[in-house]
Amino acid sequence: MMLLTPEQQEEIDQLRSNPQLTLRAVAPGMEEHLYSAKPVLDHGFVRVIDYMGDDAAICQAARVSYGKGTKSVQNDAGLIRYLMRHWHSTPFEMCEIKLHVKLPVFVARQWIRHRTANVNEYSARYSILDREFYIPEPDSLAAQSVVNNQGRGQVLQGAEAARVLEILKSDSNRAYDNYESMISDDGQDGLARELARMNLPANIYTQWYWKVDLHNLFHFLRLRADSHAQYEIRVYAEAICEMVRDWVPAAYGAFEDYRLGGAVLSAKSVECLKRMLAGEPVTQEDSGMSKGEWREFEAVIGR
Repeated sequence: MMLLTPEQQEEIDQLRSNPQLTLRAVAPGMEEHLYSAKPVLDHGFVRVIDYMGDDAAICQAARVSYGKGTKSVQNDAGLIRYLMRHWHSTPFEMCEIKLHVKLPVFVARQWIRHRTANVNEYSARYSILDREFYIPEPDSLAAQSVVNNQGRGQVLQGAEAARVLEILKSDSNRAYDNYESMISDDGQDGLARELARMNLPANIYTQWYWKVDLHNLFHFLRLRADSHAQYEIRVYAEAICEMVRDWVPAAYGAFEDYRLGGAVLSAKSVECLKRMLAGEPVTQEDSGMSKGEWREFEAVIGR
């Protein structure tokens, strides 16, 4: 399994062998992640290229904004929790991170829906993509969910799983064979790369640099590190979570508490909860919620 190209590894080795003194804020936990590629899926990775700010930068920005209004908060961790609890966003925007990500194209098309970031992707107009495809592990092959149109159901077993895996592998390689054939200039003019790429499958790997501030990164992680997110993007989000935890531990702790592990209740949900706490029996029919809303509400309260 090749994660980094020899050229990328050479660049990393050179950078790591030449540390620089700096007056900028440094997060020791994130320094450990710099330039190291964390494997994700079968050929993918995430690595930190650069970052700006730390927990103190969040507090510094908040105190400039609120001044004496924060004197009741006793410490930085308490202030950060206050900011997260009350949905303040701009202090978290003072921190930024730049990542190098290698990921399947179909995952990239989900990821790019998060538009509040700066992205520069590997160009198949100029370069030739490698013969690297995402092929799921057998336990990741599942049937369509009968409850959720966006989800998966039972894991495929035995001969059915083997049949699907063989189709994925053979179709991927056949498409790449034709891609190579079309762009070849051996005895022919060769099709332009920008046209030949349209024949490549959505499970081929691409790469990009992705720069985002911490507020928008938390929004990405809240959705993509959730247990209901698609597995193939969730594993990238989980890898990034580990990096962010080391980078801004106080902010990540607050995020984990209030966003990742928390829940937002609608006005109807809050009213139903009050009725339940008062001892009143409440059903979906008299809750004012749809079946889907009620099912989600019951999941939150553990019923």
